[in-house]
Amino acid sequence: IFSQQCQSTNIDLPINLKQYRATDSEHQEPKVTTNIHAESSVHHSHHEGLSEISTKYESFDYDRSDNLNYWERVFQIGPKEAGILSFVNVQRWIIMFMIGVSTACVAALIDLGINAISSIKYLLITTAFTRCYFEDCLVVPYLIWLGLSIGLVSIAAILVVYIEPVAIGSGIPQIKCFLNGVNIPRCVRLRTLFAKATGVLFSVAGGLPVGKEGPMIHSGAALAAAISNGKIMINKHSCNIFNYFRSPVEKRDFVSAGAAAGVSAAFGSPVGGVLFSLEEGASFWYQSITWRIFFASMTSTFTLNVIRSFIHGVPFNLSFPGLLDFGDFSKGITYYGYELPIFFLMGVIGGLFGALFNYINYKLSLHRMRDMQNKSLKLLEAIVVIAVCTAAAFLAVSLNQGCQPKYEAIQSNLETFNLTSFKCGSGDYNTMATLFLNTPEKAIKNMFHTPSGLYTIPTLIWFTVIYFFTACWTYGVNVPSGLFEWSSPGRYALMGAAAMLAGVVRMTISITVILVEAIGDIAFGLPLMVVILISKLVGDYFNEGLYDIHVQLMKVPLLPWEPPDLSSTKTVKDITTESVITLRTTETVKDLYDLVSDTNIKHNGYPIIDDSSSNDVIMEATAATSSDPNIKGRLVGLILLSELKTILELRLYKNNPSTTDYRKSGRDLDSIRHMYSKRTEFKCEIPDEDMHLAVDLTKFMNPSPYTVYEKTSFPRLYRLFRGLGLRHVVVINNKNQVTGIITRIDLAQYRHSQAGGK
Repeated sequence: IFSQQCQSTNIDLPINLKQYRATDSEHQEPKVTTNIHAESSVHHSHHEGLSEISTKYESFDYDRSDNLNYWERVFQIGPKEAGILSFVNVQRWIIMFMIGVSTACVAALIDLGINAISSIKYLLITTAFTRCYFEDCLVVPYLIWLGLSIGLVSIAAILVVYIEPVAIGSGIPQIKCFLNGVNIPRCVRLRTLFAKATGVLFSVAGGLPVGKEGPMIHSGAALAAAISNGKIMINKHSCNIFNYFRSPVEKRDFVSAGAAAGVSAAFGSPVGGVLFSLEEGASFWYQSITWRIFFASMTSTFTLNVIRSFIHGVPFNLSFPGLLDFGDFSKGITYYGYELPIFFLMGVIGGLFGALFNYINYKLSLHRMRDMQNKSLKLLEAIVVIAVCTAAAFLAVSLNQGCQPKYEAIQSNLETFNLTSFKCGSGDYNTMATLFLNTPEKAIKNMFHTPSGLYTIPTLIWFTVIYFFTACWTYGVNVPSGLFEWSSPGRYALMGAAAMLAGVVRMTISITVILVEAIGDIAFGLPLMVVILISKLVGDYFNEGLYDIHVQLMKVPLLPWEPPDLSSTKTVKDITTESVITLRTTETVKDLYDLVSDTNIKHNGYPIIDDSSSNDVIMEATAATSSDPNIKGRLVGLILLSELKTILELRLYKNNPSTTDYRKSGRDLDSIRHMYSKRTEFKCEIPDEDMHLAVDLTKFMNPSPYTVYEKTSFPRLYRLFRGLGLRHVVVINNKNQVTGIITRIDLAQYRHSQAGGK
């Protein structure tokens, strides 16, 4: 259904009859229009939370401004400047190397912390189980298990609730939005990195049904942003390096590399990391960035491999490429052609369960948004969730009757902290306890390589049911967490995990390559591809992927890869913000100061019109404007709000000094502009005697902004806007007169949704 989406819920309008055009920081005045697709709005009312767009998010300025400041630098390029540019390219590779190494180090620290804390925790629990089974004091191991779990998870929740809320969950939806061109506040700051990396350590060790792989992607992205920023503060003294890379375009490319390095560190999959960044993250891609991102991913995998080889006591034995070790599938694990139909069926089941998982999690997320805004309630929910998870696990372990001989597990090289004999003989171990009293990574590796019959069917069924619903409840709780999927033992475990994961997140090529690289056996490429594709198709029939659902719940104006399928009948004129604020080529300091200081006017782009044309043109424009107030003068350029603030901050209006003088004095024009592009407040004081001075905006404006005609089709505009990473597109008529402006929200409010085959 192609529909104009209803806007944020604080707008008091009947959403099935009218549409409110959001007043965004990139927008101009609000506009109310008749919704010709009223029935579509009624359809969206059944999908609460997915049909709203927040106006608090701003876009990045990826488009280069071809003003005189830029061309001044271009024409000044000589042998010395050319050498500097070559060194800048070398610095890009240095930064990529630093991103890969630092991401691997963070991954190793997280893994070490989880293993150390988990080993102590599970040792205490199993010791208490063994002792109290004979002394009839089972409440003791339960209280130990519960107390340790609540304590660890509480630390993770406090880091998110009180330290950095944006560190919640896996962080993949936030990084996806960031790379799409939406500025998610505090998404890639060092404070977020600390809360994410430390929090996921305690989340996993605490026993929540989560993984550390998703948060590694967010951690890598945050590290990339911090390294490329190159600003170090020590006792109020700053050390600035990598000044060249502080533009939004450079930051976007490095964050893409950080996300890929995070995938590579998590799964030991450098190619999969590049494909993940391309498929799920980056919205803007070009040839030169591919090799640099692959370099960062490979560096991350190699560095982590070396670190883990020392941890395992076999220095430089490079057989530990990622945090999630699936084991060696080349030894005795294979499949046969007649099993492909079984894999096909597993793909269908994975898609169905993935859609169910997403639906339940969506409903729970809506409940959190409506009824759990208080910080204390958020912390309490995390405690309740881990308490329920612990109680369910304790009951499953206590009631489980599945016992297996220990010698079979030892012969199968099962990796466990312990083989708990609770309720079993001295030579046997409790299979359910082995699943619950281990980290998820070790348990799933055991499943992949377990001989048939080592886990009983009732054990696997009960464990799957418990894990499915607790994982569904956990994703969205205020702790750093990633998805972790389960299935049955052997090669079917691999296919089941792939089917479930694809059914939840709906990624295809990147998951396939990640799993093939992780298991190290290309022979499984075909069945994995079939399972993942079928699971995605089945899941898409019912709802969207989990990350896409959470992006919509965040109300972010995300632009997908392609325009909506049914948008061809729309034109630019149908969606244009017509009430445009324009500036003349010459304005006074007072007018500009009043404009940027007015908190009620939140625009980031202002078309500049020509007020010095010939009399005939002026008379013609005046006549057109009087007949249609939405038609402005002839377009000559575009200037950003950050550029207007920079003009006033540096007092570039005073005798029109050369911008080069300010760069030589250490106050780079672009640095000031980028600073104002990240914040909204403006505290510059202008002397009264300067207020009457005139400012020639032609020296600072972009004289060649992107424009479209009113009759341009929606799909053509969409591909131009998204492909070039634009923030504003000026709408003109056939006389080059400004009639409106298009921003991200104008495009994002149109979506094509599908559910239940409709």
